[in-house]
Amino acid sequence: MAGLRAALARLLPATLFGRLALLLFVAVLASHVLALTLMFELRPPPPPHPPMFQAAPLPPRPPPSLLHPGMLLDISVRLGALMLVAWIGARWLSQPIRQLVSAARGLGQDIHQLPLPEDGTVECREASRVFNQMQAQIRQQLDERDRFVAAVSHDLRTPLTRLRLRAEGLSDADEQQRFRQDIHEMDAMISATLDYLRGAADAEAPVPLDLSALVNSMADDRQACGQAVTTEGSARPLRAQASALRRCIDNLVDNAVRYGDVAHIRLLDATDCVSIEISDRGPGIPEEELDKVLAPFYRLEGSRNRSTGGVGLGLSIAHDIACRHQGRLILRNGREGGLVVTLELPRALAS
Repeated sequence: MAGLRAALARLLPATLFGRLALLLFVAVLASHVLALTLMFELRPPPPPHPPMFQAAPLPPRPPPSLLHPGMLLDISVRLGALMLVAWIGARWLSQPIRQLVSAARGLGQDIHQLPLPEDGTVECREASRVFNQMQAQIRQQLDERDRFVAAVSHDLRTPLTRLRLRAEGLSDADEQQRFRQDIHEMDAMISATLDYLRGAADAEAPVPLDLSALVNSMADDRQACGQAVTTEGSARPLRAQASALRRCIDNLVDNAVRYGDVAHIRLLDATDCVSIEISDRGPGIPEEELDKVLAPFYRLEGSRNRSTGGVGLGLSIAHDIACRHQGRLILRNGREGGLVVTLELPRALAS
């Protein structure tokens, strides 16, 4: 069976034009044969021969009409055959395009997915070859970036370690404390920046995740550190990247505690998605700034102190993780004040 299929594939034209022309030729030929067969099978029987003594002339035949049953049958059969073949041809010729679209959509979720098979028509093989080359180049660039991030991480942390050791040797306690604070802020900035650069290339595989257990464990850890974090609601397990999703929720909770003193996590389960709502009692965000704060390194004017305002990557990292899960991050101000951040995750996550 496989050998016969391969032999038939070799006999097919290599271009889309050739295959479409072949389909139309087969359709027209089949419609002609079918129409003629039906006309011969359904034509009325010939009239009986008149007697020999009757020599009356036969009446003239009327001219053919477009409304003649035979003509209507012929047109209907031809049109039906062409429509059927057009439908089959559209699906046949568009199948490689659908595969390319599916592969392009999946590339955003997993850069390490298998390459496309380079088969089909000449145009499809060329498109698949170019797509595979693009995927290989993107993977190579991501690998080079990971190596760059690792090198920069090592090069930056080495002088920080030396500065930390030298700060321990200072005799002035206040000066030593200021040095420690500056070093801690620099370390936090470097860690956040490198984690952001590294996070986009994360190839973590989705696994079934118990969201209720995850949220409750995070709240227990925060409460053990003296932070006011509460939970509400429950949700069924969801396919997600466990480490990335935990980091996303942790960033949102950290922002809520930092700016609003408290964080309330509420799980809302639906048929097609899960919503994780995190609210605080802080000052909120101006309406014109709600979309801007999702950009990397964007910080509000009233939060320029790095010890309180951070680096400006927490919401951006959470937004990127939500997009990798085909979800979205929605920010709005609460009716009674504070900021409400909703993380919506679809259940139909492409693996």
